[in-house]
Amino acid sequence: MEVKKVMRRQLSTGSIKRSGSRCFNRQLSFDPRFTKALRFSFGRQSSLDPTRRKLLKGEIKEELTVPENLDSTMQLLFLASKGDVDGVEELLKEGVDVNSIDLDGRTALHIASCEGSLDVVKLLLSWKVNIDARDRWGSTAAADAKFYGNCEVYSVLRAQGATVPKTRKTPMTVSNPREVPEYELKPGELQFRRGDEVAVGTYQVAKWNGTKVSVKILGKESYSDPDSVNSFKNELTLLEKARHPNVVQFVGAVTQNIPMMIVSEYSMNGDLGNYLQKKGRLKPHKALRFALDIARGVNYLHQCKPDPIILCDLKPKNILLDNSGQLKVAGFGLIKLSKLSHDKAKLAHHASQINTLGSYIAPEVYRGEIFDRRVDSFSFGLILYEMNEGAAPFHLKGPEAALKMICLEKMRPPLKYKSKNYPVELKELIEECWDPDPVVRPTFTEIIIRLEKLYATCAKHGRWKDNFKIRWK
Repeated sequence: MEVKKVMRRQLSTGSIKRSGSRCFNRQLSFDPRFTKALRFSFGRQSSLDPTRRKLLKGEIKEELTVPENLDSTMQLLFLASKGDVDGVEELLKEGVDVNSIDLDGRTALHIASCEGSLDVVKLLLSWKVNIDARDRWGSTAAADAKFYGNCEVYSVLRAQGATVPKTRKTPMTVSNPREVPEYELKPGELQFRRGDEVAVGTYQVAKWNGTKVSVKILGKESYSDPDSVNSFKNELTLLEKARHPNVVQFVGAVTQNIPMMIVSEYSMNGDLGNYLQKKGRLKPHKALRFALDIARGVNYLHQCKPDPIILCDLKPKNILLDNSGQLKVAGFGLIKLSKLSHDKAKLAHHASQINTLGSYIAPEVYRGEIFDRRVDSFSFGLILYEMNEGAAPFHLKGPEAALKMICLEKMRPPLKYKSKNYPVELKELIEECWDPDPVVRPTFTEIIIRLEKLYATCAKHGRWKDNFKIRWK
């Protein structure tokens, strides 16, 4: 093959320079660790590349440095960048894949379109190149040709049916591509089940790189509503920094494309609410295990710096059950709060928000008063009651009536279940958690200590099977 001869000829004429170190060149071209700062460049870059080189006034154009050990893909892309039709054709005849890509996912068609090499573009099209292949930034060959003003190339590509990615702005679109968040996902990476209608505002099941994930989608009509956008941003911010085994794991988000989405881990077993509806009253050891999972997750959120994350609407529907049977707290950041101090807040829009909250909220939240993190202790007491009794407090009265009975009339359901397996200490903990006075309610640090002590005591007296494993030890 004459490709090396072509390169040697160009080297001898001084059109390009040979790099000095073979070892360095190998790293430069093919080692991902060097791709950001030292990636070998074929002249013009992707139209969507945030680090593309622009020839500004006074900027000296860098001379191209070509490694000696170019493999077949790099040779193809290099010759495409030089407009060498004969060299490209010779490589293709020798069996080099016309759709070969570099580390940035760019094909010879991308390169030729950037450089305006019309003959190379036509040749690649005759070899059935993937005309709509996208590079790592989502750019196509047609988009690159349009960006660099290569009208003839652009016209040929469009005539062959090439598409140009639409760039639609969202409320979180950044002006500088370098400011795109690290968590940003490509919408094309999310595959929703065929035939399923993608519901806005609810969690949908999708696949991301072969893994099932939960996706929350912000409706287009919400983009003009500052409160909806701020709520989305707040939830995203909280999810991004939360890292705990008992807190739902954040996967990523789509903020630069429409629709905007938040992607988190998928829980195959659903939420605690559905689980309790199927199972009813839980056995004491499982109720304690679940209680500890919840308490640990909430306690982590309460200890976040610089400000604690208050859930305000802790309920079984916002507690997910993963494949291993472990509970994970979710749904935080959904409630818009007005922060009054480090750990004091109130509902930002009480009149409109109160109707969206569940029936597990604390009295001070229901009344629109100032509250602190102990509102979550109150909700936890109601959940702990439900796991041990088999039904939510005053469930026969309906959610709205039950909420008024608990928050306004200060009524509490009786702890009816009688059994030696129902420790008195657990009843006392429930009663303290749902006390009307927030000062009486224990913090989650205290709750964890008491639950662990309770479990150790019950296990010592053989109150459940010896083969039950203490998972949290």
